[in-house]
Amino acid sequence: MKRGNLESNVLVLTTLALVAFGMVMVYSATSASAAIGGGNSMYYLKRQGLFALVGLVLLVIARKWNYRSLRNGAGVLVIATMVLLCYALVGGQSINGARRWIALGGITFQPSEVAKLALCVWVALYLTRRPVPRTLAELSKPIGLVTALFCALIIAEPDLGTVITLCVMVGAMLLVAGAPMRLLGAASGIAVTLMLFSIWFEPYRRTRIFSFIDPWHDAQGAGFQTVQAMIGLGSGGIFGVGLGQGVQKVFYLPEAHTDMIFAIIGEELGLVGVTLVLAAYTAFGWAGLRIALRCRDPFGKALAVGITTIVCGQAALNLAAVVGLAPLTGIPLPLVSYGGTSVVVILASVGILLNIGRSDGLEVATSVRDRGGGNRRPRPAVARSRGGAPRPRRERELRRLA
Repeated sequence: MKRGNLESNVLVLTTLALVAFGMVMVYSATSASAAIGGGNSMYYLKRQGLFALVGLVLLVIARKWNYRSLRNGAGVLVIATMVLLCYALVGGQSINGARRWIALGGITFQPSEVAKLALCVWVALYLTRRPVPRTLAELSKPIGLVTALFCALIIAEPDLGTVITLCVMVGAMLLVAGAPMRLLGAASGIAVTLMLFSIWFEPYRRTRIFSFIDPWHDAQGAGFQTVQAMIGLGSGGIFGVGLGQGVQKVFYLPEAHTDMIFAIIGEELGLVGVTLVLAAYTAFGWAGLRIALRCRDPFGKALAVGITTIVCGQAALNLAAVVGLAPLTGIPLPLVSYGGTSVVVILASVGILLNIGRSDGLEVATSVRDRGGGNRRPRPAVARSRGGAPRPRRERELRRLA
């Protein structure tokens, strides 16, 4: 790290802390149920550790690799991701009624996680090369069209949470690029309306909305997951019941190691643990946005905002759903929840963000090297006149001659 690059240091430390903390919580959330069921209590921990290792290798590579080279492959990345999303719908692996995964040997991955980064790179490139959209017609061609295609393919899996994340990411990038607020408001209204239609015409999504409004009305049915998450958070108190001592993860709280891992954190580590997690994501957001603000390359600035929004926006959606402030969307907690594709893609994205901060994050003072024999330290540049001599020296000579 460059000396004084506080944002990059905070970003690295926060990312590594969340990954390590996530592995501890994944083991805590899965070991008890696996041991009771006669399985391997280390199964999820080993897999999460392997995914984290791959992601960290990609982080190091992406940090040293110039992010500007992504310009050349943005279109290919978008097309390849769309092909993978189509294949997941047709020949992908179905889990719990959703076709979001593609199996390659013993490894499965989610193309929708790759879609977040692919769309982020492409939108950043478009906003760099074209004027910022000012009307809905300009926005629809082609940013709106490409985003709509991604959202249509992902919502058919179905995966509404990722669709919301993509829309929030694109909106944040447009906002930073200087798009008018009235345009963003109109586009948001259209997106919310389409999402409401998709919710209303899908029975399980309607059920989630009704259970969000009053989860205790059907506490043993549609509202079971929300109720159990509230019980877990409420029973933790200030300091929690102790790491590994929670009971909600043992066949009470569904998806305890993925979507609902924040409830396990609240039960076992209490308000203190919850506050530390919130502080970590706040620090991540601060560091990412500071890198974006200090970047002098428009492409890097937009890309940094998009990556930061992916992580922090996804975290906000997950936390809001767990504490009952938003309907359940099935979106994991970034870097903490169990999930191979999510961890690998986010860590690679963090590497890109670090490279942006490394390349353009710091303002470099203009200096010239002293050409004297003994002193090799840089000295401030001095404006010169047409004759080549420094202006202060020329003025002194004129006054002496006068």
